Amino acid sequence: MSFVVSSGQLATTGAGVTPGYAAMPLPAAPWEYAEIWRTQPQVRTVIGFLARNVAQLGVHVFRRLSDTDRERLTDHPLAQLLAEPVPRMTTYRWVERLVSDVALYDNAYGIKLRLDGRLRVLPVPPTLIRPYGGNWIAPEYYETAGGRDFAVEDVVHIHGYTPEGLTYGSSPMESLRELLLESSESAKTRAAMWRGGARMTGVLKRPADAPEWGTKEKVRFREMWRSFTQGGGAEGGTPILEDGMEYVPVGLNPQQAQYIEARKLTREECAAAYFIPPPLIGILDHATYSNIKEQHAHLYQDTLGPWLVMLEQEFGAQILPDLPGDSTGVYCEFNIQAKMRGSFEEQAAAASTATGGPWMTRNEIRARNNLPAVAGGDELIVPMNVTEGGLASPRDTAPEPDALPKARGLALVKSGRPADLGTGVAEQDDLTTALVRWTEKAAKKLLDAAGAKAGGLPDLLELWAQGHEDRLAQLQTLLADHGYRLAQVGAWDVLNEHNPEADGWSAEVMLAWILAAAQAHAEQHEEAGRKAVAAVQDEGGDGWRDGLKAAAGAWATAADVRAATAATELRSFGGHDAAEASGLTKKIWRTGGKNPRASHKAQDGERVSLDDVFSNGLRWPGDGQGAVKETARCNCTLDYAKEG
Repeated sequence: MSFVVSSGQLATTGAGVTPGYAAMPLPAAPWEYAEIWRTQPQVRTVIGFLARNVAQLGVHVFRRLSDTDRERLTDHPLAQLLAEPVPRMTTYRWVERLVSDVALYDNAYGIKLRLDGRLRVLPVPPTLIRPYGGNWIAPEYYETAGGRDFAVEDVVHIHGYTPEGLTYGSSPMESLRELLLESSESAKTRAAMWRGGARMTGVLKRPADAPEWGTKEKVRFREMWRSFTQGGGAEGGTPILEDGMEYVPVGLNPQQAQYIEARKLTREECAAAYFIPPPLIGILDHATYSNIKEQHAHLYQDTLGPWLVMLEQEFGAQILPDLPGDSTGVYCEFNIQAKMRGSFEEQAAAASTATGGPWMTRNEIRARNNLPAVAGGDELIVPMNVTEGGLASPRDTAPEPDALPKARGLALVKSGRPADLGTGVAEQDDLTTALVRWTEKAAKKLLDAAGAKAGGLPDLLELWAQGHEDRLAQLQTLLADHGYRLAQVGAWDVLNEHNPEADGWSAEVMLAWILAAAQAHAEQHEEAGRKAVAAVQDEGGDGWRDGLKAAAGAWATAADVRAATAATELRSFGGHDAAEASGLTKKIWRTGGKNPRASHKAQDGERVSLDDVFSNGLRWPGDGQGAVKETARCNCTLDYAKEG
């Protein structure tokens, strides 16, 4: 087959085309599909489900301004057409009919009309219009039942796939025909059964040795049985079988015919043909709350997603070019976001996280609750302890103290003045002593519990898990108590030099971040102990007691390292927080310790903005977000300065 381009239109020369191909017949008469929709409840359920769920979404029109920006158009001709496709027809009904026609016939038609100077698209039932003539690429024109022909450019034709050509689609009803026929015949059988009074057909067997009946006896029995059967077993009384006669049913009863299972199978097959999860159309055999919630998301992504993309692109290809005005970058999109949103609580949490602060004004909330606006309610309320930028501090990242209930009741410093605090070295020594002593005590408790078990190696991890919650709560309290003091020591190191009156700074503001840091260090120290115990459990053998003692010693050593690391982080954080409150804008890395890391030694004197990170990726010495190799036992410090 050869192709030519004539007047910008792709066509065939006719060479190599199957004879009569231009007059290729359409598939089965479309009114058969309409009858299937009327008589088959499973088909109607599935198609109605698709059409209603697509129609309710609504269609918005946008103009693409850049790769990252767009504007919604409400006065564009396409937006006006989609808002009122035909006078007195809503967008919902219009989209519902298009989707229903494509789902049932795999073809949907609309005739372009110009009414009152505007383009309209009148949907036409596929039983009243069809493509005619032409070839497998495009029809010659569209023929209607009223005898009027329409040019190809005057018809919107949305269709699916057929192997024979590009001019129409092949209805899914063809692949479901046999299954639907079986369902139809089954329905007829059920109807016949109920019309017969729900009787089952059968035969009467009379023993061979029963006495002979004369004409009178035969007539009498026949009349009695006819009275019973014609009355459906209700009005005819109870039949009396004489001489050892026996009733033998013939055929299948409703249970044997599996009518319920057959109807469910038909619905499942119809749903599968349209890629719909069964629970969404009422087949709840294996439905749970969680999988139905997931299938709801699946519905708008995998089931309806292809339908929405198809319609959006068809509107852009077949309708948009005929509209007046500038259509550069214009496209339409179904409002699927409205259906993919979570609950109000989930949306509010996500919005707050994404924006980093309050995102609605008081008057916006009042309007949602049908309340009048109040004076001053159009401004966002931004708490004074919330800042912008990359600083991870209690001012923008830490939870409230109540978010960590197991760290309550701390013996915290009240005044926050240097006179109430020790030196940094003293506070770090106190933390180290307290953490090592606590670790040794917790390890001894585990050793005692393991030693009390009779027999060989006990389940050490089970013993460890039994005390996990209590240990974690105690660790958080211990680390938060000492951490609060260390953070204040670090803060006053900066305040004494740059802001002696501590204007704009409050120790209590740091507490939320310190509680979060205490929780993180507690979890890491607890995990270090668990790994040591797990290693003993895995090794097993008769020497497990010695192995457990060694693990306890290793955990105590880890406590010493953990205390030094946490102390550096907490002092650094306190100084950083005070620097921000004091209006300082630069921070300078100062390498400390007898044997500093090469990376830290190389960056000695490095200066960056207050909300920036240093070349090693840390915000401050001991930064918990950094790698262990950069933070463990770090003794570096920071200096601060204003811009310049």
